[in-house]
Amino acid sequence: MAKFSTIILKVLGWKTMEPPAPDPKCIILGAPHTSSWDFIISSLYYNSVGGKASVLVKKSLFWGPLGPIVKAMGGVPVDRSKGARLTLQVIEEFKKRDILHLAIAPEGTRKPTTNWKSGFHTIAKAADVPVYLGYFDWKRKEVGRGERFELTDDPKADLKRIRQWYKDKGVEGKHPKMFLTGNDLQ
Repeated sequence: MAKFSTIILKVLGWKTMEPPAPDPKCIILGAPHTSSWDFIISSLYYNSVGGKASVLVKKSLFWGPLGPIVKAMGGVPVDRSKGARLTLQVIEEFKKRDILHLAIAPEGTRKPTTNWKSGFHTIAKAADVPVYLGYFDWKRKEVGRGERFELTDDPKADLKRIRQWYKDKGVEGKHPKMFLTGNDLQ
C-alpha cells in the first residue's frame, strides 16, 4: 500500500514532508480542512510514509460502496451529534489500544469557521497522548504530520497558538477563503 500511495501522490504532484509520528499513540491535527479531498491526500500521505492513521468520519459516509473504502482508509464512523459522549469513547479507545494515530480536523467542518473545536485537547490531555500539527498545503502541494505541539492546561490559549502556527506556516487549503487563522479568530 505504501508504494501505491507514493505513486498516486507523485502523480498528483504532492510532496511528503515528514515520516509518521514516532509515538505509538498520538493525535495528528489536520488543517486546513476545506475539502473532502483533504482526507484522501492525508490518507495517501500517511500510508506512503509507512504509517497507519485513523480518522473520525461522519457515519453517513459509510453507506453503500463508499463504506468499505472509507473504513480501509482508517475511517472510524461517528455520530457527531453526541459530542461529550464521543469524546469519552475516543479516550477509552486510546486506553484500549497499544497503537493509535488519530487524525482530527480541529475546525470540525470544511466550511469557514471561527470556532475551532477543542475536543482533541480534552482527549489528548485525558489519554496522555501528544499532539502533532499536521497539514495539507494545496498551494505548495506539501503534506506532513508537522511538529509536536506541547499542550498546556489552557485549551483556549493553545488553540490560539495552534491557529497562529498554521498562519505563520502559510498553509493554504484547497479553497483558501474557507480557512480562517490568526487574527480572523477570537
